[in-house]
Amino acid sequence: MRDILRSMCERISVLKKAITKAEKEVNQFPEGRLRINTSEHRTRYYHMLQRGDNEGNYIPKKQIMLAGQLAQKDYNSKFLEAAKLELSRLEQLIVQLTKENADLAYDNLSPERKSLITPYIQTDAQYVMAWQAKSYKANTFMAENKIYDTRRGEKVRSKSEAILADMFLELGIPYHYERPLNLRSGKTVYPDFTLLNRRTRKEVYFEHFGLLDDGAYLNGALQKLDGYRESGIFPGKNLIFSYETGEYPLDIKGIREMLKSSFK
Repeated sequence: MRDILRSMCERISVLKKAITKAEKEVNQFPEGRLRINTSEHRTRYYHMLQRGDNEGNYIPKKQIMLAGQLAQKDYNSKFLEAAKLELSRLEQLIVQLTKENADLAYDNLSPERKSLITPYIQTDAQYVMAWQAKSYKANTFMAENKIYDTRRGEKVRSKSEAILADMFLELGIPYHYERPLNLRSGKTVYPDFTLLNRRTRKEVYFEHFGLLDDGAYLNGALQKLDGYRESGIFPGKNLIFSYETGEYPLDIKGIREMLKSSFK
């Protein structure tokens, strides 16, 4: 429900800005209206000035800007009518949904009662807790290389991965480390991190490529990205990656800002 209300508020903001812009243009349009006639594969424009006049004055090509202004005028009128109606209904609905929605049947219960029941619609906190508690068989390949500690008490393979894990924890982004993922090819891979967007409840995979100086490692990273793409996992959609080389260290500040923007 919070997401629905947030989306409605965002739509209200868009409508208000558009209505303000449209209202400023109301008095800028010429008198009359536009009539368009399409025949013989030609389009002709007419300026209708008098009531009862069904023909109007023909608008030549050199005055096509007039036709545009008249078309915009008609659109402006229809838009303002529809936008104001939508705005009014959205504002009324937000008031109603804030006071009356199914989530409140659980939210308004005492803590004692909440502890005794299972809600039919999970809260964000409950969803995150259940997601975080899911068990999985972690990657056992070269497990001896997991020697770096995270603040959550895990062992990871590099200092950079430890930094990233701690960053997720700091930003309140739920994550799993090296949770298996079955690709469409049938191959099982282990993304460095599987993240959960609390707001959308969708998973995002995070890969850190830390040895791009190494040619063999680079080829393996590209193959991994190809495998993700073939499985419908795309950068900017449900895949995030970071990288570093000997010359370009991990951009901690930039990654933090990227995560804040992606998971706000």
